[in-house]
Amino acid sequence: PSCVVLVATIRALKMHGGVEKDDLKKENLEALKKGLPNLERHVENIKKFGVPVVVAINDFITDTQNEHNAIIKFCENLKVSCKISSHWSDGGKGAESLAQEVVEIIESNTSNFKLLYDDEMTLWEKTKSIAKNIYGAENIIADKKVRNKFEKFEKDGFGSYPICMAKTQYSFST
Repeated sequence: PSCVVLVATIRALKMHGGVEKDDLKKENLEALKKGLPNLERHVENIKKFGVPVVVAINDFITDTQNEHNAIIKFCENLKVSCKISSHWSDGGKGAESLAQEVVEIIESNTSNFKLLYDDEMTLWEKTKSIAKNIYGAENIIADKKVRNKFEKFEKDGFGSYPICMAKTQYSFST
């Protein structure tokens, strides 16, 4: 990959900042700022793969200019680009600035993609590497039945395959 587009919404960031769903339509810069470490964590994780990132704010009608500006400034401090994308309401024209930024990043050839683990590692060790490096786990555990499945996958020839791990919106906090 030459570039990652990390899509963020002000609504989600405010939820990470403690706002209840019924109150998301109101401007709340304090909650937004409390939720920004979640965005930062995603940016940090993407950078671990050696791929440049641009943050795309998926614009909603309830977003305010103050909220947009808070995220843009936060991204500037992280040294990543941030673009407002109003493609939902404005179609392709609403994503034009984002698309131009992606092209510029791709043409800069700054991507140096790498995985978090070596192909030769066991599936268990690959999974542990992801858990530690992406989610901040100290270790992983599983009962014998699960460990045996990992071993069977390896015996069946899948040991050199990469790991694809799903996450929830709570993966960093639980």
